[in-house]
Amino acid sequence: MPAKIGIRKEDKNIWERRAPLTPEQVKHLAGLGIGVAVQPSAHRAFKDQAYQDAGAVIQKDLADCQTVFAVKEIPLQYLQPNRTYVFFSHTIKGQSHNMPMLQRLLDLKCTLIDYEKVTDDKGKRLIFFGRHAGLAGMLDTLWALGRRLEHEGLPSPFSAVQRTHAYANLEAAKAGIRQVGERIATEGLPPALGTVVVGLTGYGNVSQGAQEIFDLLPIRSVQPHEVAEAVATPNPHELVKVVFREEHMVAPLSGAFELQDYFSHPERYRGDFAMYVPYLTVLVNCIYWAPRYPRLVTRDLLHGLYGAGAKPRLRVIGDISCDIEGAIECTLESTDPGNPVFTYLVQDDEIVSGVEGHGPVVLAVDNLPCELPVDASLDFGRALLPFVEALARADYGAPFERLELPPEIKRAVVAHQGQLTPAYRYLQEFLNE
Repeated sequence: MPAKIGIRKEDKNIWERRAPLTPEQVKHLAGLGIGVAVQPSAHRAFKDQAYQDAGAVIQKDLADCQTVFAVKEIPLQYLQPNRTYVFFSHTIKGQSHNMPMLQRLLDLKCTLIDYEKVTDDKGKRLIFFGRHAGLAGMLDTLWALGRRLEHEGLPSPFSAVQRTHAYANLEAAKAGIRQVGERIATEGLPPALGTVVVGLTGYGNVSQGAQEIFDLLPIRSVQPHEVAEAVATPNPHELVKVVFREEHMVAPLSGAFELQDYFSHPERYRGDFAMYVPYLTVLVNCIYWAPRYPRLVTRDLLHGLYGAGAKPRLRVIGDISCDIEGAIECTLESTDPGNPVFTYLVQDDEIVSGVEGHGPVVLAVDNLPCELPVDASLDFGRALLPFVEALARADYGAPFERLELPPEIKRAVVAHQGQLTPAYRYLQEFLNE
């Protein structure tokens, strides 16, 4: 029987229009003799007809597909027994809201492969939307800054920035930001703002995407230790950019900072980022975070900044990583592209939708790449495509030890035939809870 894969429609929310493979990529698979069935979707960024023209079959039922590809989580009622599913499961950290889905996959004797864990032999991720999260996150953060300044009675060139999904595509968005940059260079920013300092945490794919947008503006890059001096020498025709690495965000309890030691033993380190926050106009958070790591911005820090009616420099936090009460403790809930920001009311320790109130505006969209569905899908599919043939032709009836998959993919097999694989048995503790 010829190999046949399925591409399911995305139905997590109305904003999700991405696809794991584009019509052109499906055409390539057809040339390899791999059949492709695509669930119909009027919402997907690529038309059903384009997939059909590329050689796919459009069908609602994917029961005849041994391997099914998706982007986001699959609702429990659509999971079928003895299937192999490839998608972002958001279970790796033991996320409680997805444990029922993981349990259902195990009960149905399914195999689960998670894109997040597809890595090379050095642990570098190979299939991701991180760059596009950074691109969309920075665009939305600049939009939020424009709205907040308008609320303060400080109209600026940032007022022209649109939300990411309002642009036709990435190139249109970049053209819009270049125009904003030209206005900053010629008209300047409101003098009342002083030096506009935008800090970015991290240097991976998310941060690189965010910087790709920000660097279209007139900027001056400084090192973290130079930020105080930059604030003291304002220039309304440029923005100050500062990128923070781990050694700027934490300090060892004793001895010298060592990156690998920090990753392995974060309990030996304390958060040290608070010294920089008072100098920032905008903070864009792009780091991976887990509860064992120190936070970047705590509620206590914000209470100190905004206490007694103070008006600190910090206007907006673009929390691209979007861990609830995580690195940014005031990220109390996630948002969506239609209503992307809330203000953390520091004195009340609560949030209110929009940009008004005494506290920072927080962007907390948890699926930012969906705002650039065509561009994001094209890049994602290019990374996935080299592995699809092996995924389509694998014998999933074999025991895990003899399952023949590329090592990059095999590292991402979370469950096989209804059992957690050795590297992911720690998830049983979360399932039990």
